Amino acid sequence: MSPHTHEAAAPRSYLLALISSAILSTTAVFIRYLTETYHIPPLLLAFWRSFFVTLTLLIGLRLFRTALLPLPRRHLPYLASYGLLFTVFNGLWTLSVALNGAAVATVLVYSSAAFTALLARWLLKETLDAAKLAAVAFCLAGCILVANALDPAAWSSNLAGILTGTLAGLGYAGYSLMGRSAAQRGLNPWTTLLYVFGFASFFFLLLNLLPGEKMLGTAVSANDLLWFGNQWEGWGIVILLAAGPTVMGFGLVNISLTLLPASVTNLILTTEPVFTAVLAYLLLGELLTTLQIIGSLLILGGVLMLRWRRRRLPQP
Repeated sequence: MSPHTHEAAAPRSYLLALISSAILSTTAVFIRYLTETYHIPPLLLAFWRSFFVTLTLLIGLRLFRTALLPLPRRHLPYLASYGLLFTVFNGLWTLSVALNGAAVATVLVYSSAAFTALLARWLLKETLDAAKLAAVAFCLAGCILVANALDPAAWSSNLAGILTGTLAGLGYAGYSLMGRSAAQRGLNPWTTLLYVFGFASFFFLLLNLLPGEKMLGTAVSANDLLWFGNQWEGWGIVILLAAGPTVMGFGLVNISLTLLPASVTNLILTTEPVFTAVLAYLLLGELLTTLQIIGSLLILGGVLMLRWRRRRLPQP
């Protein structure tokens, strides 16, 4: 890619990452509603979400991009490990939303921005200069303010919830780095997404088939797999969650990882709490507090700082 082409494509790359952040901002709302209204075990919900995502991608690719379905066998072990890592991350994230609530869970999972920048420096040899460190600090501070994490009531969760949320942030960082690695291997983002969610569905099914509640948040018995029964509204919401924000959100994230470094993409995705706050205002009538407005500006300032830094770097 020539310097001119790279510079022309950069704004679209950032816009793509921002759009994926806006779409993903709705997932916590869906998860919280389903676990609170239908009391479905979080890891059972994660299974059905992954299953319907896989089904949606299979149908979509079969109809519009059949060439993306086949995969050389040499990539299967890699994508199986990617799916296992995603299972850990997605399971922890779903548990965190159920245990901590959307606000605290969002703050904790976006500790991934710091994890990603550090791990990318260690594993992928990406740069970690003062400007990127400052952007990390701005984004994390903004997440804390937007999610009202300074309110002691928001942190009234148990130790298990806090640890689950923090580990979800580490898992999200690993997912971002694996996505970048998949792009470097030449794998199409939609093919990657299909196989990752397919393997995740298999792993989640195994967890939920374990006899008794061997793991927190799983089905107690095989009879619980069809949790919603004839409650068609519940099934419809899960399908909407899978086919809508999950497929489009993660799909666009994977595409952005092919265009931007993992640490840059993850920093831009820290705008998700801002979108969540806006949705809460528009749909639920919740007003932004002064601290939330300041937090939104901090997050956007971190992204702008990152954009300014990349403009000053020599392009490959």
